[in-house]
Amino acid sequence: MAKRCSAELESQVVTELLAGDKSTGQVAKVYGIHSNTVGAWKKSFFEKGPDIFSQNSTVAKYERRIADLERLIGKKEVEIALLKNFLGRTK
Repeated sequence: MAKRCSAELESQVVTELLAGDKSTGQVAKVYGIHSNTVGAWKKSFFEKGPDIFSQNSTVAKYERRIADLERLIGKKEVEIALLKNFLGRTK
């Protein structure tokens, strides 16, 4: 079974690899990770690289979600107030 590595370790390995001082095999040996794994991390880095710098869209998505949830909470507070008012009148 393959061991899971932290994102920090993956980043550190890829950064060291991109520095160009060592080959993929050398970096893999230093960290005790198979060279195919290091190569896959490097490939993943290049494929996902643009996403790293497009966090504005991620932030905007979460801000929209927060706004939607705040509206829902406000709506529920109004419903609760109306129900309390209605129940208070029936007693």
